[in-house]
Amino acid sequence: MRLMHISDLHLGKRVNEYSMLDDQAYILDEILRIAKEEEVQGVLIAGDVYDRPVPPSGAVRILDDLLDQFADRNVPVFFISGNHDSRERLAFGAALFEKSGVYMAGEELCKKIRWKDEYGELNIWLMPFLKPAEVRMVYSEKEISTYTDAVRAVLEGMEIDPDVRNILVAHQFVAGAVQCESEEISIGGLDQVDVSVLERFDYVALGHLHRPQSVGRETIRYCGTPLKYSFSEASQEKSVTVVELFEKGNIKISQIPLKPLRDMRKLRGTYMEVASREFYREMNTEDYVQITLTDEEDIP
Repeated sequence: MRLMHISDLHLGKRVNEYSMLDDQAYILDEILRIAKEEEVQGVLIAGDVYDRPVPPSGAVRILDDLLDQFADRNVPVFFISGNHDSRERLAFGAALFEKSGVYMAGEELCKKIRWKDEYGELNIWLMPFLKPAEVRMVYSEKEISTYTDAVRAVLEGMEIDPDVRNILVAHQFVAGAVQCESEEISIGGLDQVDVSVLERFDYVALGHLHRPQSVGRETIRYCGTPLKYSFSEASQEKSVTVVELFEKGNIKISQIPLKPLRDMRKLRGTYMEVASREFYREMNTEDYVQITLTDEEDIP
């Protein structure tokens, strides 16, 4: 089974009050192209599909087009809501979407999708972004005070068969991962989840953090954002993650680089240097640029 793992599309996002919709539409086309070239058989989208609970119409339109094209190719999509999404709005029409191969976690704290391939049974678990308060309402008999408690309680309530392959799609901050400035940071790390609660899964497709990285082991992974959403990400190379599952215990992971419509760059120099054409000779002049002037005197 060959799956593509993406997350944190943040459709509708504005960076420094500049709309990223054109860049996002372009990168979704790139994702579709890669999915076709890599012959992926399913797509995992690990939350923060939109940048805010009530997204602009343009953001809804390009997501609709993405899902429609995957449905036309008979490539199922499995996605969850993140902390930026409205779970209720994102889950609208969930039962109807499933008939087209688009699966999402709606009101459930965790949803199981049964699947099969040439290696046997494969279970995909969809767990949207969880907060301790909402989990306490369901598991009132358990003591739930932290995000780790909340995730553990939900997963312990699931009947996870250890003899078959299990994939978890989740949107949480796993302790030990590296953050950057464009993410919502909780003071004191109160929103961290201990990686040990995820050990029962063969692959964990994580969303929430923007830097591609693994946590604890290679198969517990953040794929990162498809685009740079702050200058703190300027040095990162964005990519999609392709996961190939064979028999249980045999997984191959690869990263496919994404080339954006416009890059995000940090430049440094004197006023005379940055005003020179030579300074930009090898750069796309449509790129987003943050410039630091090194002059020690005021520039008239």
